[in-house]
Amino acid sequence: MLSSRVVARLGGVRGLLSAASSHPRHDVEGHPPPPVTQLSEHEHHLKDTVSRFSNNVVKPLVREMDDKSQMHQSVITGVFENGFMGIEVPEKYGGPGSSFFDTVLVVEGLAKVSYPPYLFVVKFIVGSFCLSEPGSGSDAFALATVAKPEGDDFAITGSKMWITNAGHASFFLVFANADPSKGYKGITCFLVDRNQEGVTVAKKEDKLGIRASSTCSVFFENVRVPKTAILGEYGK
Repeated sequence: MLSSRVVARLGGVRGLLSAASSHPRHDVEGHPPPPVTQLSEHEHHLKDTVSRFSNNVVKPLVREMDDKSQMHQSVITGVFENGFMGIEVPEKYGGPGSSFFDTVLVVEGLAKVSYPPYLFVVKFIVGSFCLSEPGSGSDAFALATVAKPEGDDFAITGSKMWITNAGHASFFLVFANADPSKGYKGITCFLVDRNQEGVTVAKKEDKLGIRASSTCSVFFENVRVPKTAILGEYGK
């Protein structure tokens, strides 16, 4: 355990993480270092805030959300208003600029009561990660969805299955192969609006658990998106 003097000198979670990365994973005898168990004042405040939100907002709605298979809007709104969503995103990109350790505290606190809603950084907007397909799950390189180049656009065609939050997502992060001749090196991520022509979201699956989070199949039929819709880099 770090001494209080060392923790004070490091100055909060950023210092703790920096210090942890600068020390070897094992001591001279090969033993792993002890876990960091002391929290800064800021971290204690964040942990208490998450705990109150989980108990006062999420917990009373768990049964209702499970029965209705729908996330309650107050939970989604509260996650954003409390600054939990996109907590590690830098301020210059519209996020709060907190640390990875802060993220761990938030997710851990929410998971003790329920599961965290899978939301994006954009305020009050929910997105879905579209990777799995009927013929490819853990074998992501085998995906069959294609993004055919057409001038300055791409035409996306394919189907995705078991997509979390697809029932109320406003946009999708769609993985498609823009150049099948390159194999997996052609796989690219595209940002696709739910309301674009050719996008179809199927009915929600009737699951045994985690019912408030909708799980649906999503179909893309010649959905045209501009090159600027590529998230990250082409082929990565």
